[in-house]
Amino acid sequence: MTELAPEKSEGGGQPQWVMTFADLMTLLMCFFVLMLSFSEMDVAKFKQLAGSMQEAFGVQADIEAKTIPKGTSVVANEFSPSRPQPTAMNTVRQFTVNSNMSTLDVGQNDIRSQRAGWNELTTKKLEYLKEELKQETEDGSLFVRREGSNVIVQILERSSFASGSASLELSYLPILAKIGNLLNSMNGAIAISGHTDNVPIYTSRYRSNWDLSAARAATVAHELLATGIDPSRIMISGHADTQPRAPNDSAEHRALNRRIDITLLTNRDRHSAWIDEEAD
Repeated sequence: MTELAPEKSEGGGQPQWVMTFADLMTLLMCFFVLMLSFSEMDVAKFKQLAGSMQEAFGVQADIEAKTIPKGTSVVANEFSPSRPQPTAMNTVRQFTVNSNMSTLDVGQNDIRSQRAGWNELTTKKLEYLKEELKQETEDGSLFVRREGSNVIVQILERSSFASGSASLELSYLPILAKIGNLLNSMNGAIAISGHTDNVPIYTSRYRSNWDLSAARAATVAHELLATGIDPSRIMISGHADTQPRAPNDSAEHRALNRRIDITLLTNRDRHSAWIDEEAD
């Protein structure tokens, strides 16, 4: 029997099937490249899927991804995140993926307890200021009132400032010193806001009621600082006639609107003082 000689390619090169195999691999590579280029990358759904895994293992944190998501995942298409319902237990959960932030998700029971504590504290401060400023209140030099969780000492223009002026009357300086000493014994930010009526003003010093209201608030702030109040607690603002206490339809009502409000913000600092709350 004659043995067949092994197959040899023409010219002594590689076998002929190598070229066919190389063409097939090239086509397969092109096919998968096209599939990748046609695929979608749903970043929102990927973040939701990654977020659900982070929540399942406790406190969330920003973790740098080592690989880039490729294509649309079947799991992401079917994924539907839901917010867990609060239980009867008072729990505090982190509400941000940034572990450097202090934002917390507080349960409803905690919020109600916090507001109840604020209301009780506000009531005590209100009664204390009314008692200590009873004489000044009866004389009509000021009013002490409450708005939400805040206590306001309202200074009227007729006893503190001359018309169109931001200079305090000398007779009112002892009253402001007394107010400053009382506020210095309490915690919380202090907002000093100036208000006027709707009668336009234009002088060489004050262009409008905005300038006048802000200047009066700054004057009161300086007198309170002289009593030793921490400057970081105080902020001032001028509102002109934009926040009237009464309609500007009579001389008596306009006199009520020309005022300085010294607001003691209960259990809040100056950085969060302008955030509206349902308790206010």
